[in-house]
Amino acid sequence: MDRREILAGCRLYGIVDMGYVSPDHAEEAAAALIRGGVRILQLRAKGMPEEDVRMLAYRLQPLCCEAGCLFIVNDYPEIAMECGADGVHVGQDDGALKEVRKMIGEGMLVGRSTHSPEQALAAHAEGADYIGFGPLFPTGTKPGRPAIGLDDVCRVGEALGDYPVFCIGGINGGSLDRVMEHGARRVVIVSWLLLHEDPAGAARDVIQKLEGR
Repeated sequence: MDRREILAGCRLYGIVDMGYVSPDHAEEAAAALIRGGVRILQLRAKGMPEEDVRMLAYRLQPLCCEAGCLFIVNDYPEIAMECGADGVHVGQDDGALKEVRKMIGEGMLVGRSTHSPEQALAAHAEGADYIGFGPLFPTGTKPGRPAIGLDDVCRVGEALGDYPVFCIGGINGGSLDRVMEHGARRVVIVSWLLLHEDPAGAARDVIQKLEGR
């Protein structure tokens, strides 16, 4: 599958965040999001031992591959390469993207977290395949990280055009309309989906709304 072509068509970015999902239910959470139409899925396991992250990555990668869903590993380029992931996601403190690219090669995707328009433009210039932009609202996924609000969403979107910008941070079914009204075309939703009684149905509804813009 053409990774960048799939990425270009993605509207909802799913994350199996181990802060909300127990290791025993990782596959179940991933499968639900995939059934809901998610075509890009990240494993995020902050604070877990590296070997445990590796084991989870090896468990989730085949699920995503079989479904034609891009599989991204957060923070660990080496693990992403080892398990055959489609890419890696890195933060602002994880060094220059050219070093990550040198490690994983041109075929894999690299995403970067950004928290301001300046960081968003810099990540694009550095060669990130996509960015996360936020957190728009306070969120337990990013404790201690101040919310940046909605005012810059349209500005970044206009500056970067069709480039994949995924707005993130505290977005849920109740706030999605407001986020879209400020220009968002792609979003990351974490806790609201993972804790939803019907994650697949909720994901499906979000995608339909985003694709209806």
